[in-house]
Amino acid sequence: MVLTVVCGGFFGDEGKGKIAGYLAIKDRPEIAVRTGSVNAGHTAVYRGQRYKFRLLPVAALNNYSRLLLPSGCLIRLDVLFRELELFSAHKRLGIDLQAGIIEERHIEMERCDSVMKGIGSTMQGVGAATAERVMRRLKVAREVEILKPYLTDVAKEVNEAIDKGLGVLIEGTQGLYLSLYHGTYPYVTSRDTSASAILSEVGVGPKKVDEIIVVLKAYVTRVGSGPLPNEMPEEEAAKRGLLEVATVTGRKRRVAPFNIELAKRAVMINSATQVAITKVDVLFKDARGKRRWEDLPSEARKWIENIENELKTPVTLIGTGEELDEIIDLRNDKLGPQ
Repeated sequence: MVLTVVCGGFFGDEGKGKIAGYLAIKDRPEIAVRTGSVNAGHTAVYRGQRYKFRLLPVAALNNYSRLLLPSGCLIRLDVLFRELELFSAHKRLGIDLQAGIIEERHIEMERCDSVMKGIGSTMQGVGAATAERVMRRLKVAREVEILKPYLTDVAKEVNEAIDKGLGVLIEGTQGLYLSLYHGTYPYVTSRDTSASAILSEVGVGPKKVDEIIVVLKAYVTRVGSGPLPNEMPEEEAAKRGLLEVATVTGRKRRVAPFNIELAKRAVMINSATQVAITKVDVLFKDARGKRRWEDLPSEARKWIENIENELKTPVTLIGTGEELDEIIDLRNDKLGPQ
C-alpha cells in the first residue's frame, strides 16, 4: 500500500467508514487523511463498539497513523476537539495552515436560508463557509490560536511520505452523485466529491496515486431531496430490511435497488482501480459474517461476479457485516501481494 484513495460511488452512505477503517487496521498506513467536512459522517464498528467520525480519519482507531486534515477541508472546532478527546489523538493530528474554519454564524446563516432547506442541507454551516471561502472571506486554521500546535503543511507531508514509499490512505466523503459538478444538481453538496477533487483538497497530483477504491453499497440510499432512480416505497424498503438513518442528521435514507448504470459512471469518473461492495449480507442473509469467498452463498457470488463483469473493475473488498473485519479481502487474489 502506497497511496490509496477511498471514495463513494452513489449518494454517500456507501460504507466508506467501514472500508477506510478496515484498511487502516489491516494495512496500517503511516498517514491517513480525511477530506470534506462535518456534513458527512463515517461510521465504523470495531470490537463491538460503534464509532461515528465527522472530521478525523477513521484511522484514529489504529493508534498508529498520523492523522491529517488538509487545506481543502472545513473544520468545526467543537466537533474536532470532541473527537480528539474521544480517541486521545492530539499527538497524532496535523492540520493544514489553510484549512477552513466553520463558525457558529455559518450555521445560523444556513438555518435562516430557505434555499438551503429546499435542497436538503444538513445545516452544519458547510455551504455558507464554502461560499465565504470562494469570496476570500473565510477564516483559516493559521488564524486560530488554539490550532497552532497542530499546524503543518499537509501537501508537503503527504508528498514526502509517498516519495519515501510510506503508506498513505486518503478518505474521501459523500458520494459521486452529490458532487457539485457530477451529481444531481442542484440537489448536491457544496463541493466536488470525485477522486480528482479529493486529491486536489490534499495537494497530491494524479500521477502519484496507486489505487482508487470506489465504494458501492449492495443497494442505493439517499438522504434529503433530489432524484433517486427506481426509488422503493418506504414500506417495501422496511419490509426488506433496507431502511437506515444518516450518521449526521438522523434522517431516514431513501432506498433503491443497486444501480449498475450509476456504478459504471462512478467507476469511469473516478478512474477506479478497485471496487468495494458493502452490506452484501443485507441482501443475502447467509453471507453475514463470512470472511472467505468460497463461504459466500452461490447466489451472492454470482451477483458480485456479474457486477464485476459489467464494471470491468475488480471487486476486491466485500462487506458482510458491521464489524470492520467482517469483510472478504480479495486483493491478494486479484491484484497480487499488497
